[in-house]
Amino acid sequence: MKTLKSFGRRSFLKMASLATAATTTSVFAGNSVIRKASDEEVKNPFPGSKLIKTICTHCSVGCGVIAEVKNNVWVRQEVAQDHPISHGGHCCKGADMIDKVRGTNRLQYPIQKVNGEWKRLDWDGAMSKVTDQLMAIKEKFGPDAVQFLGSAKVNNEQAFYIRKFAAMFGTNNIDHQARI
Repeated sequence: MKTLKSFGRRSFLKMASLATAATTTSVFAGNSVIRKASDEEVKNPFPGSKLIKTICTHCSVGCGVIAEVKNNVWVRQEVAQDHPISHGGHCCKGADMIDKVRGTNRLQYPIQKVNGEWKRLDWDGAMSKVTDQLMAIKEKFGPDAVQFLGSAKVNNEQAFYIRKFAAMFGTNNIDHQARI
């Protein structure tokens, strides 16, 4: 004969308070607070927005995304049902692309740590620093002292450019991040 697993008084009180809270909040969500959305609101929740067909940039698959943009701000996204690659589907990363773009912790400009503090750099200055460092390494240790890495996030054309850059730099040291 099976016995039910018993639980203590504290667990019972937690569950009872959770049930009470759920019941109480549902009372406030009556008909006077919530209304049914109109057909126009369902059809276009952001009036004045435009739909832009694009592709997800998270990986190199290239799934279809329909971005809804209002006042040059990406406000919503849908999967592209007619896209030949994704056929109306997305992985969890693609479904979250809008949050990557709008994320407040996203790096939006070059920075450098100087004396323990992060300082913002202009783009030309940052590119010059990287170029100078690469050329100094190449002159001192030779072109095979560096390795260039591809990524699952780049498409075929970007991978081609990375490979060409490595060849122009004078090295065959190129690999893909998935193998590391």
